[in-house]
Amino acid sequence: MSDPPQPMKTRDRIVQTSLQLFNDCGEPRITTNHIADELDISPGNLYYHFRNKDDIIWLLFQQFERRMDTALQVPERRVPNMEDMWLYLHLVFENIWEYRFLYRDLDNMLSRNKKLRTHFCRILERKVSTAAAICKGLVGAGVMTATTENIIALSRNIAVVATYWLNFQSIRATHASNDSDDLGLGVYQVLSLVAPFLNGDARQLLQQLSREYLS
Repeated sequence: MSDPPQPMKTRDRIVQTSLQLFNDCGEPRITTNHIADELDISPGNLYYHFRNKDDIIWLLFQQFERRMDTALQVPERRVPNMEDMWLYLHLVFENIWEYRFLYRDLDNMLSRNKKLRTHFCRILERKVSTAAAICKGLVGAGVMTATTENIIALSRNIAVVATYWLNFQSIRATHASNDSDDLGLGVYQVLSLVAPFLNGDARQLLQQLSREYLS
């Protein structure tokens, strides 16, 4: 018989609960007292593990950064294909959704935290460079027809849409939304940017993938 699961450590509970509250309510609205109340622990217990809310945010960002590093890998031993473009976009938007509080108050958060801004800029550049590398691979394989200038503009547009899509959807929403439908629509929107540059079967595959996100 296997041992019963161990209870989650207080520090891990603080991190998990903070992420949920930040995502659901918005980081600016949540204080350390709110987090302590949600966990039914004293503020002093929370401060034993974290000096302040910014320390919690930084730990959450480090988790996010590690996941994005994995999502932004480019195939090294073969030419990228359309499945790589789809996987790249899906993983990026999936990570953005899981840590959506970072994106929904992005400008304010980065303006008050220089270290966070520096690291986020690196992620932004990786989004651009990974998209460009995949596009170059598609061009080399004859799947895509695009100039160097096209690829530069397209990879930047992909990064822009991925970074600000949740804010765009939030502004347009006529009612509160707290599900991941926006994620699929974001992937679809980026795929629609890529479509005009694709040839033959690749465009058909893209259209098939796009329909799945709209269904």
